[in-house]
Amino acid sequence: MRLFAAVLPPEDAVRELARAVDALRRLPGADGLRWTGRPGWHFTLAFYGEVGEETVADLSARLERAARRTPCFPLALRGGGQFGRGRALWTGAEGDLPTLRLLAERAEAAARKAGVPMGEHRRYKAHLTVARGREAVDVRPYVDALDGFHGRSWTVDALVLVRSNLPRSGVPGEQPRYEPVARWPLRQALGSLEDGPAEDS
Repeated sequence: MRLFAAVLPPEDAVRELARAVDALRRLPGADGLRWTGRPGWHFTLAFYGEVGEETVADLSARLERAARRTPCFPLALRGGGQFGRGRALWTGAEGDLPTLRLLAERAEAAARKAGVPMGEHRRYKAHLTVARGREAVDVRPYVDALDGFHGRSWTVDALVLVRSNLPRSGVPGEQPRYEPVARWPLRQALGSLEDGPAEDS
C-alpha cells in the first residue's frame, strides 16, 4: 500500500480554504495549473511510499504510540507559498507549529523503527498543496492572493494513516484518491510536550 501519515483539516476549515482557492482559480493563467481536489487536502506528516502488508501492523502500532504521546494542539490554515518555482502552490499553517513538527518527527521515526526506508531526513515544513504546475510557472500572483488568507483555528486531535491510490485511467487532470485507513487520537490533556526523543516512537 502507498501510505503517508497526515493531519486532516475539519470540514469547516476546508470550506474556508475552498472559497479562497475558488478566487485563485479565476486569476489569469489558472487553467495552466492542476488544482488539487478538496477531498485530498491534508498536511502530510511523513510520506512512506509503498509499504508491504507485513510491515503495516508494526508501523500502525508505532504510530498509535506516537499519537498517544503527543498532546492535542491548535492549528489554522494561513497564507501561502510555493516550491520548485511554481511546481507546487500551497497554503501554510499557524498555531502550535512546534507540536505539529514533533508529531511529524515521531511519524517519521515510527516508520524508520518499523523498517520503512525513509531516505534523508529533512526539516518539516507544514504545507497543504492546492495546485501543481507541470513545469516552472510564475505563481507569485497566487501566493500574493493567499497572503491575506487566515482560516479559523481548530484543535488537531488525531493522527491519520492515509492510503494514496494513484490515477490509472489516464484521464488528463484525474486526481489521486486518498483513503484514511487508520486514525489514532492524540493525548487529550493539553499541556507541555512530553520529554524524550522522537526516536522513542
